[in-house]
Amino acid sequence: MTGTTSTDHSVLFDAEHAKLFDLVYTARRKDYAAESKAVVQHIRARKPGARSLLDVGCGTGEHLRSLKDVFFDVEGLDLTPAMRELARNKLPQVPIHAGDMSDFALHRTFDAVICLHSSIAFLPLSRLKPAIACMARHLNPGGVLIVEPWYSPERATDRTVVSDIVRRDDGLTIARVSRGVIRDGEHHLETHFIVADADGVRHSADTQVMGIFRREEYQAAFAGAGCDPEYFEDGLAGRGLFVAVRR
Repeated sequence: MTGTTSTDHSVLFDAEHAKLFDLVYTARRKDYAAESKAVVQHIRARKPGARSLLDVGCGTGEHLRSLKDVFFDVEGLDLTPAMRELARNKLPQVPIHAGDMSDFALHRTFDAVICLHSSIAFLPLSRLKPAIACMARHLNPGGVLIVEPWYSPERATDRTVVSDIVRRDDGLTIARVSRGVIRDGEHHLETHFIVADADGVRHSADTQVMGIFRREEYQAAFAGAGCDPEYFEDGLAGRGLFVAVRR
């Protein structure tokens, strides 16, 4: 296993890192089902008859697992080949597209478009407006756009350390330690994995760079894309949530 340092999803998440990401986040009791339920409530409150949904930055497909049972027509999109492969293995009946969230064209529209897990923050600020505009173009009139940001400047914490340990019945153990440092308006998250199983012990590391955007910058992007946003402070996981309706 090797370390990487990049803001490019396709580099950050090779096949091994995608599997580790999936194992850690599902095992650490991130409640994808509860988050999906909250997303559905936001959508139904604004477009009760919504039948179609696109998950942008869908990752390994965990939110789509729940959402496919609610909406008649769901699809996903992700930049990273390894993430798409895992999502397709879980959800063989769900179309999972390759694409950059700031510049994709599926040649169709949806009743709802979502972008969760702070995926939007992997983009630099210069691509925030294009990304929101691209998602909005894939909405039907009156459709709902939901975006989960990374921490705002007021809530981002410098020099923070978080950790997880995952143990499976087959003996696989994963220790994950991450340290976040704020530099030049970005959150640099250095993450180390130690993986142990019957074949040995391995180490890998990567650094993810997350944009710390101001609420006003998001709101301007939504307005420019023809959407009226509401902001919810706690959101799904304490990082806030934007819920917008396309005019």
